[in-house]
Amino acid sequence: MTQPLAKLLRLFALLLACLAPGWSAALDKPSGEVVLTISGKVAQPNAGQRAVFDMAMLEKLPQHSFSTNTPWHSGPTRFTGPLLRDVLAAAGANGSKLVAVALNDYKTDIPFTDAARYEVIVARLLNDKPMPVREKGPLFIVYPFDSKAELKAETFYNRSAWQLHQLQVQ
Repeated sequence: MTQPLAKLLRLFALLLACLAPGWSAALDKPSGEVVLTISGKVAQPNAGQRAVFDMAMLEKLPQHSFSTNTPWHSGPTRFTGPLLRDVLAAAGANGSKLVAVALNDYKTDIPFTDAARYEVIVARLLNDKPMPVREKGPLFIVYPFDSKAELKAETFYNRSAWQLHQLQVQ
């Protein structure tokens, strides 16, 4: 079995488990400053109808790292953070589109399927250090551009959102 197929089957099994009757995983409430708010189609809210995360909550999710070339950095850059799909799963988010909103109100549309199709991360570390706002932080949606030729395109560069603070699930 190929590695991508195995990953897809594991993701499908997780999805089935999540949809099973009686399945529920309450999302903790943040104890620190909220750095990410997920609104819209959210089944596991922890703040009214929204799911909110502080940095510690994001750190508790499984962490993934990759190095990739980007249009915004010189040379390969290492990004670390939870997979976008894990963040969405923690919020019980399900939809067809995400609208990522940055601190400066930049907005970009991301197909919901990108979270399953690619190893997109919500980066919280840049070269193993927290990202200040001046350096595109504190959160940055990043695709592993070097992993597939198709990702080295303006479409995917535009879907990357630095200074991320909100995801609207539609």
